[in-house]
Amino acid sequence: MFALRRSIRVSFPCLFVVVTALLSLPAAQAELPQTDASFQIETQEWSFQPGPRKVTMYVYYPDGKLENVKADTGLMLNLHNWGGTNHTGAGDPRQLTAGLNCIVISVDYLQSGKWDEQEGAPYDFGYLQSIDALRALSHVYRELHAANIDFNTRRIMVSGGSGGGNVSLMCNKFAPRTFSCVVDICGMPKLNDDIAYNEPEGSKLDARYSRDPNSPMYLAPGRQELHFVGNPAHLQKMKELGNEARIVVIHGTGDDICPYPDAVEMVENMKKAGLKIEEFFVKESDLDGDIFKSTGHSLGDRTKMMLMYGRKYMNPESEHYYERSAQTDFDMKQDISYATSDGQYIISYADGVPSVRFEPAPKPE
Repeated sequence: MFALRRSIRVSFPCLFVVVTALLSLPAAQAELPQTDASFQIETQEWSFQPGPRKVTMYVYYPDGKLENVKADTGLMLNLHNWGGTNHTGAGDPRQLTAGLNCIVISVDYLQSGKWDEQEGAPYDFGYLQSIDALRALSHVYRELHAANIDFNTRRIMVSGGSGGGNVSLMCNKFAPRTFSCVVDICGMPKLNDDIAYNEPEGSKLDARYSRDPNSPMYLAPGRQELHFVGNPAHLQKMKELGNEARIVVIHGTGDDICPYPDAVEMVENMKKAGLKIEEFFVKESDLDGDIFKSTGHSLGDRTKMMLMYGRKYMNPESEHYYERSAQTDFDMKQDISYATSDGQYIISYADGVPSVRFEPAPKPE
């Protein structure tokens, strides 16, 4: 049974802020806005479009105001699906801030928006996308500290649906000491050959990679290894680094978009590595016409299912509520490396701001 760290009384006010009413702030805005808002932050350069890059992030406060952030308020990344923006295909931020007493952060990470309208690059699949999300999280984390606003640094959560589920899992991989709870709803567990190369009779997802080493769309072996969230060696590294997150995986047994067998493989490997993983694989007998309407990719009401299965670790009033004990990766400022067959991927936290790079293995003499 997961340990109960602390009992906190929380009130759940109703929120009436709508997404379309979000205040838009200028890109140069550094301090956190006083009310729910969207604004831009700088993030890591993308090789397909060299030069400075910014992403839009969205913040939602308890009852819509920064002044409602208290010492027991947590932070939560809420990540949209492949092809979406803001919180499309993820949880409703109004319900999350009210029900979990947290600041909800959504991000238009790299390649947000309609995929069929984007050309010239393969789908990022949680690489820079997770860096974008982590930078948004670190921005809020740093600015709260800078403003001397107390919040619960041990309550940092992440959840997403479909592509956002994949990015949530990759955030936990890239920041293995930061999250107290991760909820993945029908996310992509791996960049399999079917999705990478659009092979026939498989998932309809097409990440547009190439097997040609001379192509700019080439998928290197090590990069594909990194994108397997259930990579046994990488899971073991996460365990050694002290990953504490309570990971909840919700996936339909009939999902052929983000294939169900890939989710089973990932969950089994996480269990073998000793991570705190709990799965709910949706079967026909689970369909209730409300929370679960299908065993396929869409599943049903993702806000309700996330709260149904993740609340017990996220809600301070729950018997199984969990708080992380370690410092965050933003505070530790240590490099994290994942070895692959062709080198290593390093996630750096210099100055508490994440970035990722690849270092090839030395060529044999």
